[in-house]
Amino acid sequence: MSAQNRSRRRLGALVVTSSLALTGVVAIAAAPAQAASSTVVITEVYGGGGNSGASYTNDFVELTNNSSAAVDLTGWSIQYASAAGSSWTNKITLSGSIAPGGVYLAQGASGGANGQPMPTPDATGSVNMSAASGKVALVSSVTSLTCGAGCATVPGVVDFVGYGAANDFETAAAPGLTNTTSATRKDPTKDADNNGTEFAEVNPSPKTLTSAPPAEDPVPAKIHEIQGAAHLSPLNGKLVDEVTGVVTAKSGNGFWFQDTAPDDDPATSEGLFVFTSSAPTVAVGDTVTVEGTVAEFRPGGSGGSDNLTTTELTNPTVTVTGTAAVPAATIVGPGGRVPPSTIIDDDSNGDVETTGTFQPATDGLDFWESLEGMWLGIDKPQVTGPTSSFRELSVVPAGSGLRTVRGGILLQKTDSNPERVLLDDVLAPVPDAKTGDTLAGTVTGVLDYGFGNFKFLVTQTPTVVDGGLKREKTTPSSLLQVSVATFNVENLDPADGAAKFDGLAQAVVHNLASPDILGLEEVQDNDGATNSGTTAADVTLNTLATAIRKAGGPKYAWRQIDPVDGAEGGEPGGNIRVAFMYRTDRPVKFVDRAGGAPTAGTTITTDRFGRPHLSSSPGRVDPANPAWEATRVPLAGEFTWLGQSLFVVVNHFSSKGGDDPLWGRVQPPVQSSAPKRHEQARSVRTFVDQILAKDRGANVVVLGDLNDFDFSQTTDILVGSGKTSLIDLPRTLAAKERYSYVFEGNSQILDQILMSRNLQPASSYDVVHMNAEFPDQISDHDPQVVRLIPLPSWYR
Repeated sequence: MSAQNRSRRRLGALVVTSSLALTGVVAIAAAPAQAASSTVVITEVYGGGGNSGASYTNDFVELTNNSSAAVDLTGWSIQYASAAGSSWTNKITLSGSIAPGGVYLAQGASGGANGQPMPTPDATGSVNMSAASGKVALVSSVTSLTCGAGCATVPGVVDFVGYGAANDFETAAAPGLTNTTSATRKDPTKDADNNGTEFAEVNPSPKTLTSAPPAEDPVPAKIHEIQGAAHLSPLNGKLVDEVTGVVTAKSGNGFWFQDTAPDDDPATSEGLFVFTSSAPTVAVGDTVTVEGTVAEFRPGGSGGSDNLTTTELTNPTVTVTGTAAVPAATIVGPGGRVPPSTIIDDDSNGDVETTGTFQPATDGLDFWESLEGMWLGIDKPQVTGPTSSFRELSVVPAGSGLRTVRGGILLQKTDSNPERVLLDDVLAPVPDAKTGDTLAGTVTGVLDYGFGNFKFLVTQTPTVVDGGLKREKTTPSSLLQVSVATFNVENLDPADGAAKFDGLAQAVVHNLASPDILGLEEVQDNDGATNSGTTAADVTLNTLATAIRKAGGPKYAWRQIDPVDGAEGGEPGGNIRVAFMYRTDRPVKFVDRAGGAPTAGTTITTDRFGRPHLSSSPGRVDPANPAWEATRVPLAGEFTWLGQSLFVVVNHFSSKGGDDPLWGRVQPPVQSSAPKRHEQARSVRTFVDQILAKDRGANVVVLGDLNDFDFSQTTDILVGSGKTSLIDLPRTLAAKERYSYVFEGNSQILDQILMSRNLQPASSYDVVHMNAEFPDQISDHDPQVVRLIPLPSWYR
């Protein structure tokens, strides 16, 4: 599976993160504290995780370091006992270091499926704490405590909190708690060993260092003054009051409101989220006055540290003053606020929140930030990608970007399409839709952010207007043409069931016109994700071949090499690999040569006429190269077509998982996965060069899921230069046709076919759009096929 895997989004909550140093620090060991701790202290305890009405899905304990040097927590533990208990076996083992002033989050168990997801924790364990009363000890070892009382002064205990009806505590117990409140240290920089006076019962705020309420009076503020013309609020951390507006939308843990008397600066948003922790009591249309603390929440989940923050009011006091009409939606698109057309951000160098210039007129990241929390509308939004499994739907206003031939929007080297925004189902269901559809009327909602994207939270389910998009079918090859296809079959294994195999078979037979040679990616072993040590995939491939026959297709044979168990990445236990299938009723023949093995690389030999051959066929390409560590090793096969040799290499390069998101806080985004794909491309290119060194007129096809774009350095390396350069077939298409995958509404090339130059005059190429644009996919990639005539070796 290509691109990034995702977790479900969360909505609203307070987080202001501090840096956590895990490497490269000078760590000190903290001495056991029998008095006030001067190093690491417990700053927050929450035991209601996942329970009915819970604020968060998990229990947690939060720490901070009040010393002047990093503290190594490796070998420490957080231990829990019931209010009157003496068993301390319930614990979380810690690791890593905590920087001076840093915050460390230890995540415990969950009592159910309620609450919003946690920010990314620094440690996890099965601690299951009481929501109301209990005892928590920070211990400088993993040895379980045995004390029943007086535990705060036991050697090894660094800090201690008893809450509610606990029989042990520092001086006095912290307040009793609920599923929606935590015991939070009022001033995280001080420890006077008095749980009763130092802790308050407030809204949970994991990975946040809250402080005592400001001594100064609250600051009267307007919403646009809180939002400011920046990514971070100029009033961050301040207590504000007299913040007025009308409620535009509400969720399970907060509401949005908007000022009815906006300023004249389009760079400052007039909308704001109020985090109430539990269900708010206000109604849409209420006019309210709010007092609260301004905070910047950084959403958690996959890649949470890369997310931008959202500006919020926390610990609010809300006064309903009357009712009013919800303001008219600010239109995004023609006739309203028109988004930038090409640039997401071009003036930052690292953290966009602290570097660069705020330019909503030219930078898409700043444009959407200037609308954060506002009540928006898009007239007849156009759908650029299918509704995802996360119930997200990418849309653009009319007039946006370079559109594909089928209604998508094309990702280009210098255009990441800042017009895009994702509709999300947090407040109302998002319908199934496909690329090329439109949504009727003016779609309205509030703008939020999470999981590396701005989210348009619709409050009513939009009506879909069918764009008429149909799945493509390619043209069958002629009697003289051999057709070679690539198809990512998305983690295929027998447990997927007959429906998936039948769907893939229909695609092979009817959409791909039963290609002669089929390179497959993401074939799993016979028991899929079951981690049994099985590596064979014969059942998987035989099941697919049988399904193709059932669908009216020809008989296919297959070739592949089982990998070393657990060595090539992908879904744990699945032993993902690439494979060949080929027709047995056409003049395509597979040249079998023994010797292929998981760790043995095939080499290039020559016959007595000097013609190149593979030493083993099928054979793996360069398997000892570190570039293939935890990645699928390419498979080379030698074929003949009407007596002419054809070398095919099927690939599945490393995914883009771990790259910075396009809409993240790091600008320009860092593609941390790219260097490995560059090395993989060099490995394959070297192999191709070895064939062409023996015969410059050899017929070579390189194909597969390269997990990189047609304009990428990965592709440049594979293409090469000079007389032995390969032809990258996606580059031969018109720009609006160059895509095989749709990610977050961006149509893009990830799958590619390249071929040796002598094949160009006798070839035709087609990306068969039948999956990526539709919500009911049999795979998340579009297959593609080239029809060619292998030429004699003397042809140049």
